[in-house]
Amino acid sequence: MNTNEPGVLERQWAGYGDVHRDRLNLALHAATVPLFWFGTCALALAPVIPAGWAMAGLPALLVALAAQGRGHRGEARAPAPFRGRAEFLARILAEQWITFPRYVLTGGFARAWREAAQERPRA
Repeated sequence: MNTNEPGVLERQWAGYGDVHRDRLNLALHAATVPLFWFGTCALALAPVIPAGWAMAGLPALLVALAAQGRGHRGEARAPAPFRGRAEFLARILAEQWITFPRYVLTGGFARAWREAAQERPRA
């Protein structure tokens, strides 16, 4: 492994705004990141929460990922391909729990939303 290569968070953040510009994709992420959080927590807490809540965890994760995948198809630029299963897991968890919240809190989401409205062709 190249120790000079940026980590998952650095790589993801460097191009995040470029692959999150379409309003539908932004809206889907805003709606489904909390769903992913619920799913993650439900699975992690499965041994100590009611079975119904725990069983809802996996479908919540899958719905969130499917919706976000659909949203990414509308982007002009696609995210970098995954380098394998381990990177898939690392990038998904990083995006949902760190990178997307950071994008929102630093104003990137609002900026992309405004710019998407300005870029939309007028009828």
